Amino acid sequence: MFGQDRNQMRQFFLSSWQKFKNKEPLQPLEALIAGVISDHPEYHSLIESGDDAVAKDYTPEDGQTNPFLHMGMHISIREQVQTDRPTGIAAAHQQLTMKMGDVHKAEHQMQECLGLILWEAQRSGGMPDEGQYLECVKKLL
Repeated sequence: MFGQDRNQMRQFFLSSWQKFKNKEPLQPLEALIAGVISDHPEYHSLIESGDDAVAKDYTPEDGQTNPFLHMGMHISIREQVQTDRPTGIAAAHQQLTMKMGDVHKAEHQMQECLGLILWEAQRSGGMPDEGQYLECVKKLL
């Protein structure tokens, strides 16, 4: 979305949410982000805290989940579904949603696969293996 600039990406989350709350017109990416934030009421006060949310570090050592990473993974999955990349992910998403009875729960399951594939790519210094990701998601079915 914004390369390696963490603060710029986080600021875009904040501004998208503010525009949504103000009922201002949203660009497609802003609407996608605002929708994901809307699905996470537990993060609303954080997003509305402004610069504190942008500057904060979320570390596993402190027992914290990074809300921006979590929401970013939802965004990634929704973009994958929209483009059906990897091929077959849209159908797998639909089937998993039917199985789970809820799109949000289905995406949380898919996040486990996405996180694993991203971790493996980072560890090896390579690109994420889309085929392996799709197979992982299909195993959830």
